[in-house]
Amino acid sequence: MEGERTVGVAVDFSACSKKALKWALENVVRNGDHLILINIQSEVLYEVGEIQLWEATGSPLIPLSELSDAGIAKKYGVKPDPETLDILNCVARQKEIVVVMKIFWGDPRDKICEAIDKIPLSCLVIGNRGLGKIKRALLGSVSNYVVNNGTCPVTVVKQGDHE
Repeated sequence: MEGERTVGVAVDFSACSKKALKWALENVVRNGDHLILINIQSEVLYEVGEIQLWEATGSPLIPLSELSDAGIAKKYGVKPDPETLDILNCVARQKEIVVVMKIFWGDPRDKICEAIDKIPLSCLVIGNRGLGKIKRALLGSVSNYVVNNGTCPVTVVKQGDHE
């Protein structure tokens, strides 16, 4: 994977996705890479006209500088926490990487796999909520689905039991 890479990290700003992001920044992302934050919104807010247009293709790429703007974040329905934004801004300067977010609306399993192909991603890092065997059997695991159906290398960062 030499040259310019496009590294994806699935984020929902939960503790497990933040852990996956930190892991990706420490272990995968290199100087000059493009880091694409993939965010999936399950609800489509039809009051916002642009979202109707983006439902099929996902949002435009949103630069990191715009994610810090409360108006932009509200427009897209995302709530990035200050700690995550600080981490991203710091790493973007240190490693000289481009950080953008792309938002999709719908089922996370399908939309993350779709993002891999549409962007396209060189690799993807995703968190795992650590569901028990019964919940995983009933609800299904997004990370398991993406590992089995994604068309790029996928790394799952597990949420530890002690966290």
